[in-house]
Amino acid sequence: MFKWIGKLWRWYARPSIQIGQGVLLSIGLVAGIIFWGGLNTGMEATNSLAFCVSCHEMRDTVYVEYKESSHYRNASGVRAICSDCHVPHEWGPKVVRKIQASGELWGKLTGVIDTPEKFEAKRLELATHVWETMKANDSRECRNCHSFEAMDFEHQSSRARDKMEPVATGEYLGDGSTCIDCHKGIAHKLPHVPRDD
Repeated sequence: MFKWIGKLWRWYARPSIQIGQGVLLSIGLVAGIIFWGGLNTGMEATNSLAFCVSCHEMRDTVYVEYKESSHYRNASGVRAICSDCHVPHEWGPKVVRKIQASGELWGKLTGVIDTPEKFEAKRLELATHVWETMKANDSRECRNCHSFEAMDFEHQSSRARDKMEPVATGEYLGDGSTCIDCHKGIAHKLPHVPRDD
C-alpha cells in the first residue's frame, strides 16, 4: 500500500503537474475575483434609488408616498433611500435579502403586482412581510441611521419624548417592542385593513 502512495506522490510532484496546478489555481483565483466583483457590483447597482423606482409599480405608488415623507425631505437635508430601510448593510444578510427580492421581481414579471390596483390589493401582505422582518431583526435598518445617543429629546414632541427617553436611558426594560412597532407608515401609507364589524 505504501508503494502505491509513493508512486502517486512522485507523479503528483512532477514539474509538469505542478505547473498545471499553478495555472488552474491562477485561473480559479481570477475567476473568483471576477465573480465576487460582479456579484458585489450587481448588488450595489440594485441598491440605487433609480433601480428601485425603475418599474411603474414602485414609481407610481410607494415612491410618491416616500417623497412626501421626512425620509425624503427634512430640515437637515439627509435623505434615506429605499435600500437604507429595506436592505441590510452587512454582507451576509444583504445577500439573503437580495435572494428574497428576486421573489418580488418574480411577482412583477408574472403580473401579480403589475397595476396600481393589484399592488394595492397586495399592499397589506407586502407591508406585513416587511414589518415582520424588521421586528425579527430589532429594526436593524432603522438603527443604522437613528441612535438614542444622538437624539435631542428637548426638540422632540412631548409624546415622542415620553416614549423614547425611557428606552434611551435604560429605564424601560421593554416588552420586545422595536422601532417598527410604533413607526409603521413612516415612509409609506398604511395599507387598508378591512374591518370585520
